[in-house]
Amino acid sequence: MMSNQLNLGFIGLGIMGAPMASHLVNAGHSVFINTRSKVPELLAYSKAKQCPSPKEVAQNADIIFTMVPDTPDVEKALFGENGVAAGLSKGKIVVDMSSISPIATKEFAKKINALGCDYLDAPVSGGEVGAKNATLSIMVGGDEGVFNKVKPVLDLMGKNINLVGGNGDGQTAKVANQIIVALNIEAVAEALLFASKAGADPAKVRQALMGGFAGSKILEVHGERMVKRTFDPGFRIELHQKDLNLALNSARSLGVSLPNTATAQELFNSCSAHGGKGWDHSAMVKALEMMANFEVGQKS
Repeated sequence: MMSNQLNLGFIGLGIMGAPMASHLVNAGHSVFINTRSKVPELLAYSKAKQCPSPKEVAQNADIIFTMVPDTPDVEKALFGENGVAAGLSKGKIVVDMSSISPIATKEFAKKINALGCDYLDAPVSGGEVGAKNATLSIMVGGDEGVFNKVKPVLDLMGKNINLVGGNGDGQTAKVANQIIVALNIEAVAEALLFASKAGADPAKVRQALMGGFAGSKILEVHGERMVKRTFDPGFRIELHQKDLNLALNSARSLGVSLPNTATAQELFNSCSAHGGKGWDHSAMVKALEMMANFEVGQKS
């Protein structure tokens, strides 16, 4: 077990990262932070210590968390000029909570291991709400002993925390998660659009379906967004596109066909072409509505 107060680092303070880091601060740990943009108010006036570079974060912290948008961002944070690797000393632990390429993750882990340090990939699911409420699902890849050391800290940010396997397996689980989420959004969108065009009240149809076999978190949360037309993210379409690119590229290299994942990506592409990169991913319904020339909730 760890001592009560830890020296922790957190790099990447966006929609997800800021509340996640704040949970570590609120738990009484010494938290060293770095982000590319302005430090959010949530942390700017907290006890978190701002650092000018990832290197300085790594010099001060024993466990360094990264939470940035994509594979190149993680690579830059870890191995770029004044990156984490330049500030590491033996025995430290790097935990990447971003959603990135499983293949690149394995390479990053090898590089960190070569410096005498440990590496976990620990991508999350649960969105902004989960980050704020510390109820994220966390899928971890890496050594079991290292996982056990870090788990008390992960417990501050999430609820459903599982060691999936070795390095890269956490990212593979996250890609699988994003496939399921995208296809569920597409199914809910089709169902509510069909019901609405047929003249039924989509809000009442959604409520009726919630208690049956079609019930799901996506129907509950994203179905409501579709009915109420609330498409502020949340989780942006461009980020889900990134995740499905990881799925489709990995599937191609594995010789696996993912036909419905490809369809979901094309619907996201349509939204993006209509200015929707920044919409919540539940707005996938808009691509189907454009094809139907009909909007959920509209009177038929």
